[in-house]
Amino acid sequence: MTSPFDGSSIDGSGYLDVVRLAQHSPSWLDDLVLFWSTYGLAFFAVLAAVGWWRARRVGPAAATEALTIPAVVIAAYGADSALKLVVREDRPCQSLHVKVLEACPAPGDWSFPSNHAAIAAAAAAALLFVSRRLSAIGAVAALAMAAARVWVGAHYPHDIVAGIAVGALTGLLLMNVVRRRSEALARWITSGRLRPLLIAPQTNRPSPAQPAA
Repeated sequence: MTSPFDGSSIDGSGYLDVVRLAQHSPSWLDDLVLFWSTYGLAFFAVLAAVGWWRARRVGPAAATEALTIPAVVIAAYGADSALKLVVREDRPCQSLHVKVLEACPAPGDWSFPSNHAAIAAAAAAALLFVSRRLSAIGAVAALAMAAARVWVGAHYPHDIVAGIAVGALTGLLLMNVVRRRSEALARWITSGRLRPLLIAPQTNRPSPAQPAA
């Protein structure tokens, strides 16, 4: 078995600059970044839910595209995890032996590419097919997640760049496939019990009074 890859030769100095900056930053800022790094992925689930809720009012095909976002994100995570097993890059906190905000993962928890960055980027890219506004919000949040993963010491900068690339590319490719088949998928789904997932309930409005005869 080959030895794990040491990525510190690529941008280890940049990583150390960020980690040292984090160590000398106000505690409230470190706590905020650490919180976002740990729990921020839930925000993308909220964006996807909002996109689906709004898409139901557009039409079944649009709702179908929105409903597939979680599957697209899972696929991006799978692709990113597979690449991790191929590259087998040690975490920077292991290679450089530095104190970081987030607990250093155990050996074998590979660093390249970043799963967090891939998931966030895939969600933002997939949302582009549902709502440009939500996608823009997701893109900003994805960049914040990527930066946070370096700030807390979990990844090198090149890890997050690769994670963003994997996630965005997977999201765009798969959503293009879904869009080409969204009409057929929508017809299949609306023919069964899952119909309410694609069609918003209509508000019953009273019919206008009929004129007297």
